[in-house]
Amino acid sequence: MSSKKTGVLLINLGTPDSPKVKDVKKYLREFLNDPRVIDVNPILRKILVNCLIAPTRGPKSAKEYKKLFKIGKGASPLLTYGLNLTRKVSEISRNQFETHLAMRYGNPSMENVLAEMRLNNYDQIIIFPLYPQYASATTGSITEKAFNIISKWWAVPEIKIIGQFYDDYRYLSCVKNRAEGFDLNSYDHILFSYHGIPERHVDKVYLDGKPCKDHDCEKEVNHTNKLCYKATCFGTSRHLAKILQLKEEQYSTTFQSRLGRNPWLQPYTDKTVEKLGKKGMKRVLVFSPAFVADCLETILEISEENQEIFEENGGDKLDLVPSLNDGDDWAKCVFKIIQDYI
Repeated sequence: MSSKKTGVLLINLGTPDSPKVKDVKKYLREFLNDPRVIDVNPILRKILVNCLIAPTRGPKSAKEYKKLFKIGKGASPLLTYGLNLTRKVSEISRNQFETHLAMRYGNPSMENVLAEMRLNNYDQIIIFPLYPQYASATTGSITEKAFNIISKWWAVPEIKIIGQFYDDYRYLSCVKNRAEGFDLNSYDHILFSYHGIPERHVDKVYLDGKPCKDHDCEKEVNHTNKLCYKATCFGTSRHLAKILQLKEEQYSTTFQSRLGRNPWLQPYTDKTVEKLGKKGMKRVLVFSPAFVADCLETILEISEENQEIFEENGGDKLDLVPSLNDGDDWAKCVFKIIQDYI
């Protein structure tokens, strides 16, 4: 056991404080004004987000969040799962370290939680972005903001960042555990659906100046593409397919939640679901391995929107495998990963 006084900060994406339009607009403005999320000219980004996207998408998104908060019994499922996970990890750690929770956008904010952690005078702080696959818009954004906040402290403790864990056997085993409630052989096809990002985001990863498409990201993870979100998503699918004993023709890797007209990572989940329905497939099972907690993108986008697309094109049932959420096995996995860094 380490003799250092250690504080651990678990961080997920975030959620509006409520499904009210004003709170959703506030959340969208904070989220989409992040230069690592919308990486365009700052003035153009402010105009797009503050004058176009937030005002127009706010009311529509508020309706979706209202459904989500209803499912969560008046609270955001993402926040509820995060709080429960934090409590369970704390219980497992038995004072080996102190665990805190923050959201990159919204509350509890990174500013407030890190301010509390500063007063605890830790010898080391371990920051754990809860994203299995690295992306600049997720883990990169959290890392940048954490350093910006901590760099203003006069006394800076030892800081460690837990990076991507898409190939960690403990994480993969937790995903496998969620699949045990489903008869995989009863489905015509299986989708591993990941959150999408613009193609230009992964193009920026490569130091050789060549675009992502020139680096075999669908086939392997190597020293050049190890921080490419597309490569690690496809890598996650291959690991899970092996663990679940799936043949190559039984599954596909897809990307969802695109925004705007610029090309995002493909193939798109909704277009793939449409094609599967038109091919005569009746039952499809969907995993969401980029999300460790169920949220708007899984509970509503997959289970409702893509289910409707599937039915409209001849399919019958599209089932969603639950995310890791606040499961005991996931809490133990998080604890073990933290231990590796201590």
